[in-house]
Amino acid sequence: MRPGKKIIVMGIVNPEPDSFDISLACGYGTVDEAPPTDVALELCAMFEDLQFLRKACVSGTWGDAEKLIPYFPFIEDQPFLIEVHCELLRFRVFVDGHQLFDFYHRVQSLLDIDTLRINGSLTITKLG
Repeated sequence: MRPGKKIIVMGIVNPEPDSFDISLACGYGTVDEAPPTDVALELCAMFEDLQFLRKACVSGTWGDAEKLIPYFPFIEDQPFLIEVHCELLRFRVFVDGHQLFDFYHRVQSLLDIDTLRINGSLTITKLG
């Protein structure tokens, strides 16, 4: 990852969704790894609370989740398009073409970000 790059995730939210996560990580690692792999950005869509959380893990420590969003952009059983634009100081996140929030970098070396992890109540239709 480096400034000027972007990641595109297209998918469909499952019927009766619970949550889904999209993470940009430094190395593959595992969820149970201690300390965990650095995670530059983890996006978590929580359907029960209508929250779209984002946080980072640096040197084995998870930071506080940022929660504020203008609206919850995901609808069950409907397609979506997430774009994560990497800029010099932040990630800029768009959903369905609308900028939803910025997330300032916690991981210092953007070049170490080399893994995309996706799991939860969604079906991926395209990655770019």
